[in-house]
Amino acid sequence: MEQIKSDVAALDALIISYNELKKEIGKKIIGQQEVIENVLISVFCDGHCLIVGVPGLAKTLLVHTIADVLDLTYKRIQFTPDLMPSDIMGSEILDESRQFRFNKGPLFANIVLADEINRTPPKTQAALLEAMQERSVTIAGNTYKLDLPFFVLATQNPIEQEGTYPLPEAQLDRFMFNIWIDYPDLTEEINIVKETTSDKNVQLNKILTGEDLMKYQHLIRKIPIADNVVDYAVSLVSKTRPSNSNSPEMIKNYLSWGAGPRASQYLILGAKAHAALNGQYSPDISSVQAIVLPVLRHRIIRNYKAEAEGVTVEDIIQNVM
Repeated sequence: MEQIKSDVAALDALIISYNELKKEIGKKIIGQQEVIENVLISVFCDGHCLIVGVPGLAKTLLVHTIADVLDLTYKRIQFTPDLMPSDIMGSEILDESRQFRFNKGPLFANIVLADEINRTPPKTQAALLEAMQERSVTIAGNTYKLDLPFFVLATQNPIEQEGTYPLPEAQLDRFMFNIWIDYPDLTEEINIVKETTSDKNVQLNKILTGEDLMKYQHLIRKIPIADNVVDYAVSLVSKTRPSNSNSPEMIKNYLSWGAGPRASQYLILGAKAHAALNGQYSPDISSVQAIVLPVLRHRIIRNYKAEAEGVTVEDIIQNVM
């Protein structure tokens, strides 16, 4: 009983910290509340995040601002066609005493911004796989653990395809969320222009340390969840697979591949975080539905028929729900 009371008090403290984080981020990022909430959910779930949007929508600024309000180390990697794996992981060098010494790359940080991740070749993209999944890198047969907590927050431009390398499905699956940033509305854009064309200097306060963050990540995993909610999430993911006899006709007609078990895991973990950050002590089906789009949109593969008929990923997910 005492442990339950302690966990409830910790969840109440999490809500306070979450609201403080949003308040600080709002000093620099105007609007985009759903985007901010989803990125923070992925952070509290210890998950990586892919942020997709056209140029000028503050994708990079958002990640930089989140790094500023968390007392964590931060590195930005600008992905380019000539970027090599050693440029991000590090390499062994011969020091003055003629001994090999490992020189750490920018991956050795708590928050790594992979800017325009689809602009680098597959060899370098693959170098991220071990780091994202295992929280370690292997150089010359030696394995080096990354500092925890560790997040890759990647950005991608969806409209400029020349000189880009689409992310392989294996790497896309490592991202908990695929978050799309849309244009701001008129009022928000007016406020953005006013704020960014003045000499106002915004100072951000640090809200959480790495130790605090890992405690909250552990706390979210401890949140109880009803069997019917788990059944709903797993059934939802299962119905995205064309080979499943229970899948809707739309899935069988328009998808080549559906989502795997990792989608079910992230739906449950994300639902727990969504519930906790909205004052619920246990998630329900609406908590799962709130995060279905960012969890599934990069895990289902449309076929040529869907592309030819203009059927979007969102249309397909809504049909499954």
